Amino acid sequence: MLNERTRTERYDKAEHLRALHRPGDPLVLVNVWDAAGARVVAAAPGTRALATASHSVAAAYGLPDGEHLPFEELAALVRRVAGAVSLPLTVDMERGYGRDAAEVGERAGQIIAAGAVGCNIEDGLEEDGGLRPVDEQAERLLAVRRAADAAGVPLVVNARTDALAQGLGADEALRRGRAYLQAGADCVFALGASSLPVVERLAGELGSVSVLATADGPSLEELAGAGVARISMGPGPMGAAYAALRRLAEDAANRRPLPADLSYRP
Repeated sequence: MLNERTRTERYDKAEHLRALHRPGDPLVLVNVWDAAGARVVAAAPGTRALATASHSVAAAYGLPDGEHLPFEELAALVRRVAGAVSLPLTVDMERGYGRDAAEVGERAGQIIAAGAVGCNIEDGLEEDGGLRPVDEQAERLLAVRRAADAAGVPLVVNARTDALAQGLGADEALRRGRAYLQAGADCVFALGASSLPVVERLAGELGSVSVLATADGPSLEELAGAGVARISMGPGPMGAAYAALRRLAEDAANRRPLPADLSYRP
């Protein structure tokens, strides 16, 4: 149970995070995986919220993505990150870490207690590469919404569908997106939406749509122009950070000049 002061603070953060989802003027998230990185991103001018990326979090623990990280470790990470920054934090919960809707709702309550005011829940099934049936996924999202209501924190639910990523097309992504919004999601994360015509269609028909930005995909300005409400970068920021670390290692190993930002402290 959250005390009244904490509940009020998280209520306000959740409402602020929800308000940042504006079609055409999207929330842009540079995903983090630890408290130090969260501080760095939070300190950048213009940063309005923070998000974790499950791939990056798992990799930081030496584990593959796909709920291989124990939930207790994820909750502990959320506590550390939420305690390190004041901005709203949304957490990638992958498939929800639950065998059924009730357990997913319980996990959502624990993530809220740890400090999150938003979460991602996906419909892809890691075991066989398929998608969870729409009605089952909707039940999970409803359970998350009920848990948030019980906690008194209006959790911002970003419902991810892997329909496009699995080659099922925009019609299936739209069918799932509508069901997820009806079940209480605030935004539909269309993984694999990489062409502007598809992004425009999804945004036009669903209203609040989230997409993944990549180096070889549409620019942030193009995605904004297509009407998306949220843009994230997934494991990309970890890739950028570790590419810089690799370059530093090569420079050091070969006694080349070291970069000036070596003195930067997060």
